[in-house]
Amino acid sequence: MTTMLISQLAERSGVPATTLRYYESAGLLTADRTRAGYRTYGEDAVARLSFIGSAKHLGLPLEEIGELLAVWETGACADVKADLRPRVAERLAEAEHRLAGLADFTRSLHDVLHRLDALPDRTGPCGADCGFPDAAGRGLPDGAAPAGQPIACSLTGDGMAERVTAWRSVAGDVTPEEIPGGLRLALPAGRAAAVAELAAAEQRCCPFFDFRLRFGGGTIELEVRAPAEAAGLLAELFA
Repeated sequence: MTTMLISQLAERSGVPATTLRYYESAGLLTADRTRAGYRTYGEDAVARLSFIGSAKHLGLPLEEIGELLAVWETGACADVKADLRPRVAERLAEAEHRLAGLADFTRSLHDVLHRLDALPDRTGPCGADCGFPDAAGRGLPDGAAPAGQPIACSLTGDGMAERVTAWRSVAGDVTPEEIPGGLRLALPAGRAAAVAELAAAEQRCCPFFDFRLRFGGGTIELEVRAPAEAAGLLAELFA
């Protein structure tokens, strides 16, 4: 039986080795070990990774992919179809809801532009009519998203798995504390740069997250808040 090392499987499948290790920790991929402790995989791992990649492109979370894999491995094609169809229908409904939210947000941005274009160019201070509505995020409670802002992460597939892995490498050894609207983590001060870099990257793909970093003594305190609709994404990052 042909076996592959993790580097060979990564080359064959196009899935980074870091993601392969993460899949193993999540129970989606199994590996044997050589006497020296190196991971080895059979040819079936390539097909398994192809199935996982296809499921991820449909927006399925890893937990559901694991459930679907069990059906795919042991059941008939009809069983996979019966299991997959309601999951896809649910994701379609979510996507349509997000699309509607994005359309609302786009309209609000157009309204702001029209309002700004209609304002005269005054040399005095801004007044109440200067055109910054609540959609810019002012006056919103902690963890709330601006009106119309879609609650969706722009990362998909391997990008999402790699981001989760990156967060867990920085904060995976810390138990989060629940706070109103989010989580608080106490981390060693030496991780401040890595945390700040990840938070900045997260804001680009998930602008509805609110990150706050405080320094004190030899530790840093990271608070992350999100709208209720994004609680699952928050939990996946810091579980």
